[in-house]
Amino acid sequence: MQRETLERHQVWVYLAAIVVGLVLGSVAPGLAPILDGLLWPSLAALLYVTFTQVPLAHLPAAFRDLRFITAVLGGNFLLLPVLVWGLLALVPDDRAVRLGVLLVLLVPCTDWFITFTHQARGDVRRAIAVTPVVLVVQIVLLPLYLWLFMGEGFAEIVSAGHMTTVFVVVIVAPLALAYLTERWAERALARSAVIEQLGWLPVPLLALVLFLIAASQVEAATSAVTLLGDVAAAFIGFLIGAAALGVLLGRVFALPLEQARTLLFSFATRNSFVVLPFALALPAGWEATAIVVVFQSMLELFGMLLFLWLVPRLLLPIGAAR
Repeated sequence: MQRETLERHQVWVYLAAIVVGLVLGSVAPGLAPILDGLLWPSLAALLYVTFTQVPLAHLPAAFRDLRFITAVLGGNFLLLPVLVWGLLALVPDDRAVRLGVLLVLLVPCTDWFITFTHQARGDVRRAIAVTPVVLVVQIVLLPLYLWLFMGEGFAEIVSAGHMTTVFVVVIVAPLALAYLTERWAERALARSAVIEQLGWLPVPLLALVLFLIAASQVEAATSAVTLLGDVAAAFIGFLIGAAALGVLLGRVFALPLEQARTLLFSFATRNSFVVLPFALALPAGWEATAIVVVFQSMLELFGMLLFLWLVPRLLLPIGAAR
């Protein structure tokens, strides 16, 4: 099996993992503490292998095309947050649910965004170049966004006992290790194969993480089911708004067709697995936050299957180059 085949069918892999996890968690609830203990090292491993696919050692490369990087950063970090603020009107007045929506919609994707760009015949080279910048900017700006959108509730989130530990162990450590791995691989041509082989792991590791969450959080998932229909409208609205913004900014910045497609997928995909550790580290009473994050990622994947048909045929077809 080729890696591209695995990535093309990843949505079904994730769905299967969730279903199996829910079944196991229902019939063997006593396993929950063990599975929960496996979740954190699995998340750290997932983030590490994913970060190795981001060219962290080549941040300056993204700024060689100022027009494209301006469109990506302006859309993701100025215009889309305004869209998210408007979509909160569709979300139930529940702090945990709203936090889940904010966490997942305010951070642009840095992994399967590249995969979908490739499948839609976008500009993969620019997609790869821009990902490290997007990753760094979102880590810096996310606390500011949460403070602006949640006000006093932000203090409670920051004061959650495990937040600092999670940030260092599950985000900073894998990021630093991935950077060192990339630098090590660049010193010898034969080592580049290591990065290539690590590229096979994000899909199975994310499936493992989803399985562990589903199996260890059955009760929380069951109690949150009634809320998912309410947040679905916001997530679908985001996909529609992101696609429209991608087409619009592609025209405003006079981007070539391939770059416009890349821009659209940058707007439409979100970094759910990066914010997932923060959602899982929240104290009791916030369990719905992680469920909302996982739900958005699954809904987004189905949305991307639709976009892979819509973008090259209707939204940004051949001949639509600026």
